Amino acid sequence: MAHISDLIATDIDAYLEKHQHKTLLRFITCGSVDDGKSTLIGRLLYDSHMLFDDQLAAIEKDSQKWGTQGDQIDFALLVDGLAAEREQGITIDVAYRFFSTENRKFIVADTPGHEQYTRNMVTGASTADAAIVMIDARKGVLTQTYRHSYITNLLGIEHLLVAINKMDLVAYDESVFNSISQHYQEFAQKLDIKNVSFIPISAFKGDNITTPSSAMPWYQGPTLMQYLESVPVQTKTNQTKPLRIPIQWVNRPNLDFRGFTGTISSGILKAGDKIQAQPSGKQSSITQILTPDGDAKEAVAGQAITFTLADEIDISRGDVITHADTPAEVADQFEATIIWMHEEPLLPGRQYWLKIGAQMVTATITSIKYEVNINTLEHLAANHLNLNSIAHCNINLDRPIPFDPYSENRQTGGFILIDRINNNTVGAGLINFALRRSHNIYIQNVDVNKSARALLKHQTPKVIWFTGLSGSGKSTIANLVEKHLHQLGMHTYLLDGDNIRHGLNKDLGFTDEDRVENIRRIAEVAKLMVDAGLIVITAFISPFRSERQMARELFPDGEFIEVFVDTPLALAEERDPKGLYKKARKGELKNFTGIDSPYEPPENPEISLKTSQNSAEELAMEVCGFLQKMRQPK
Repeated sequence: MAHISDLIATDIDAYLEKHQHKTLLRFITCGSVDDGKSTLIGRLLYDSHMLFDDQLAAIEKDSQKWGTQGDQIDFALLVDGLAAEREQGITIDVAYRFFSTENRKFIVADTPGHEQYTRNMVTGASTADAAIVMIDARKGVLTQTYRHSYITNLLGIEHLLVAINKMDLVAYDESVFNSISQHYQEFAQKLDIKNVSFIPISAFKGDNITTPSSAMPWYQGPTLMQYLESVPVQTKTNQTKPLRIPIQWVNRPNLDFRGFTGTISSGILKAGDKIQAQPSGKQSSITQILTPDGDAKEAVAGQAITFTLADEIDISRGDVITHADTPAEVADQFEATIIWMHEEPLLPGRQYWLKIGAQMVTATITSIKYEVNINTLEHLAANHLNLNSIAHCNINLDRPIPFDPYSENRQTGGFILIDRINNNTVGAGLINFALRRSHNIYIQNVDVNKSARALLKHQTPKVIWFTGLSGSGKSTIANLVEKHLHQLGMHTYLLDGDNIRHGLNKDLGFTDEDRVENIRRIAEVAKLMVDAGLIVITAFISPFRSERQMARELFPDGEFIEVFVDTPLALAEERDPKGLYKKARKGELKNFTGIDSPYEPPENPEISLKTSQNSAEELAMEVCGFLQKMRQPK
């Protein structure tokens, strides 16, 4: 199984040619803490002769300092490179390693076993063709074994090897192997995992890794390396699927060339093929296929190409190219499985960026249908998702996108969710199917539009969004602004937080989830009123930047005016006109903004009002003065 070939010494060109055309298998090792994942990878690197003499010397030295195997080499240290990993004897980050044998090349991802690092495991599993689930023979199947097995199956990894490790510590007992195998098989049947194999190993001793173990003559199956060399590679199976090419770049090196660049996710593309660009639905045919090696008659899944078309049709980054007779679905509402990967919880109604392929769209989780209990597979009700939660959710996008169900195509059915404020990746998702209403609901065009209504009222419609702590004076100032505008003959409407909660939002409380929904509803109502030609004034705490940003993006530039009523907490609490701060301080009022629920002040409001320095009347006139300047021609 050694990587070193005789061809290296006799015919280096022949060796390189053979090496270049070896298939590449991506796989992960996963399982619970201290099941031996890093040790296994270190053993594979060692047995594959992928270590130089200086690396061996370094690992021998490190084994004396950090090792957990006495005087023996601690193979786990080849993978656990972070100081914190070595100090604690655990894996934290995803570690990728390359090695090869005579028959195949491999990229292995060593994923962490701790539950808090499950998001790192998802990252490693997202591109894998196979998974090795490690189980400590002394401990059997554990909670994290269930979790990682569920996620590997969820992410579409079709080939699962259960490596029952540390058999040397249970005296290579066949009954232990059989008992764990049966236990795991029962769980696998519940998940409908079909391709499961079991191998008893000792990663530390090398039993059944590259050669059969003399200590376990009762096991007659393949070694772990033989299994890895025979697993089908996904690139081959992707070639039989319908053509999908997410466009990454419109290539215009000069005025005479216009090509489209992308990596083929699935299928085969040939010169002359009739294609369809999605979501537009425009069709054309392929005139030329360019690869790094020059012109080609065809290209297959996994290849990065540039192609040209017979017709000038509009194609942009993020569009997907398909064959005309096998298009992808196009929709803007889905049922998807979401794996939440951030400490800050997912809140329905909050907007996130959704990145699928090369396309970025705005997404809202409209509802959580149910959360999955990994241990029992029970469906649980949920109104938010915490770190490592897995749930089925409904998602709404701001525009239609082309897609395939994740079960049919991982590249065009998988996405990530990104926080719109700090750009952190907060979740991963798998599209299950389009919601039927996404195909049956259309925008009804009307003849009387916002411009016509505004012209009738002789004003420019807009929303003036007051935000600030409870007791800051939002409602008082907003009321004075509306009175002044009314005296000027303006058509206005004031949406006040307390008043709205007596009607439209009477079903909402003050949890983070309800606050998000409260602002979403008000923003949509304000949008309708602005469309009616009104000047809308809102007075809401609206504590979260993300929801205020969501509200802003519903309106064209210049129509949303954010007014920050800047009142120090101490002053607001001193005023306390409704006695709410006193109740909150006594613990009688939970989730009160400024006390036990955060307020995120605006970073760039159009207007900032200092209530500690001016009266409400003066501040109201400051807002009206700003509006007057907006009306003046530039």
